[in-house]
Amino acid sequence: MNLIRTLISACAMALLVATTTHAADQLLSGAIASQSGQKLDGVTVSANLVGSNITTSVYTDKAGQYFFPPLPAGKYRVWAQAIGFERSNGAVDLSAARRHDFTLRGITDPERRFRQLPGEMMVTALPEASADDARMKKIFMNNCTGCHSTSYVLQFRFDEAGWSKIIDLMKVVPVSGVYPGPNAKANQIMERHQKPLAAYLARARGPGESSMKVVPRPRPAGEAARAVWTLYDVPTNPDAGIGTRVALNDGTDWALGTTSKLGQLPHDGALGLDGTIYFTSNNANRGVTIGKVDPVTGAVKYLKVDAASGRAATAHGLVRDGAGNLWFDVNPGRRGLGKLDTATEQFTVYQTPATMAPLGGAVTVDVDGKGMVWASTPAGAVRFDPVAERFTEFRSRIVEKNPRGSSATYGAAGDRDGNGWWSQMAMDLVYKGDVATGKSIEIKMPDVKVDRMFAEDRAFYDSVSDLGFNVPTPWSQGPRRMGTDKNADLLWVCNSFGSSFAKINTKTLETTIVPLPDQTMQAYHIVVDSKHNVWGNLWTSDRIVRFDPGANAWTVFDLPVRGTEIRHIALLERGGKISVVMPVYRTSQMGVLTLRSEAELAALKSKARLD
Repeated sequence: MNLIRTLISACAMALLVATTTHAADQLLSGAIASQSGQKLDGVTVSANLVGSNITTSVYTDKAGQYFFPPLPAGKYRVWAQAIGFERSNGAVDLSAARRHDFTLRGITDPERRFRQLPGEMMVTALPEASADDARMKKIFMNNCTGCHSTSYVLQFRFDEAGWSKIIDLMKVVPVSGVYPGPNAKANQIMERHQKPLAAYLARARGPGESSMKVVPRPRPAGEAARAVWTLYDVPTNPDAGIGTRVALNDGTDWALGTTSKLGQLPHDGALGLDGTIYFTSNNANRGVTIGKVDPVTGAVKYLKVDAASGRAATAHGLVRDGAGNLWFDVNPGRRGLGKLDTATEQFTVYQTPATMAPLGGAVTVDVDGKGMVWASTPAGAVRFDPVAERFTEFRSRIVEKNPRGSSATYGAAGDRDGNGWWSQMAMDLVYKGDVATGKSIEIKMPDVKVDRMFAEDRAFYDSVSDLGFNVPTPWSQGPRRMGTDKNADLLWVCNSFGSSFAKINTKTLETTIVPLPDQTMQAYHIVVDSKHNVWGNLWTSDRIVRFDPGANAWTVFDLPVRGTEIRHIALLERGGKISVVMPVYRTSQMGVLTLRSEAELAALKSKARLD
């Protein structure tokens, strides 16, 4: 029955696109102003073809004008929004009209205004003038983001008793977000700081006057305002049929706040060489291991590796090799390495020998400059030779249960020389798997400087046992997922608790900490393009960043939806253009970012005015 629903839905989507693209694509443009008549720049404008799962978003220029790329003719829902303004909704039939202007009115309800904010702005607004407040802010940032974005919890108000009850629950909930039962061991850091943290949060987000001071930030401008986002809705309940999407809050109305992640499907993403969108599913289900999205029609297709239970084997990490094959971890019974031939849609699963660790945990997969596949294991990382079909294992120095933090591996990458890299996030360690010697070389991240806040607590932290995987000390960098520059001797690492990137020379091992533009930004994954630009996703900010090391310059791109919690980022470079793909994790969408040059946008504006 599910297969029948799948086929019916796919046919319906193809029919919709066929009936709306027989005419030439149309240009949609317009202008946006406030109620006072002020032209508004950097406003997010979105258009969704009625009945489709594809939404395109652009931004207004300095004159308050927006210009979409060519869209299929048809009827569209359109809307515009900016922080501090109510979302303005409209409708346009591109077969008859090609322009739609908006007027935005300010939000008068302070709670709706606050819920609009991305997590980064909420955390920035938390007080930190005193050492006590700065200490609680750091505890909140490090320990209250294990299974959700900062915006998910801060959008609510509770008194001190209410916040304490929430901490009672969350101090035993692991990174999975699933309550483990009444006998679970509490997070010792949260337990120590529970009372002052509850009082701090009640002053900030309690029933009385708030101590938070929201600082406005500029809307997208320049290159960031020339971005085009295409978002593809992915079903939130794959077992109920391919077309099912039941989320009441899909992130498109910012004033609704950050949605629950219940039912989200995509975890990691990739673009095939032909632009087809792929994603892994890390949630237990009956039908999907790898999802596939047609970038033109939006049609979603499920590809399944059978698990021993009869359900679909789950997958986490995902990477494309030079031939267009996809590599991922997969759990048909024992977690191994999967390969998808995208041309034939055939799967192959490779298992490490019994003498080696299986792939495990939150597995990350990468392809090095020699075409070898690297994947993380609980004990370190493995290198797989696709031609010889042979694994080589590299192990961390600490692989057993460790009182100073979980020894589990998270990020993994391969460099251009064929060496591998991986991180122990809880230990603040990065390793190099040196292929020439067969040895694992350990690199310790430098501590974040927090002495002003935690000098008197050092003895306590030194005595804490079993910190776990995602329970950092206040001075933890938290090296998470990483990426190498395949055209240079550099590894880039996301320090998710340190609000920084780590730049490591793959030959000399020299390590440099590069702070993110704001200390409340939390990076998750990195990928490097052919021009050495470093792309990273900010999983609590609804933003991604691009860092140009040569110019020491940052560009920040806003996503058009709220509560995205993006955990992976990947690139496709072809024809001198770059496409950035990422799973919009919490709202169950796949997002693709493309950039328009000033000349391209000027030509589009000229054509729109002539039409």
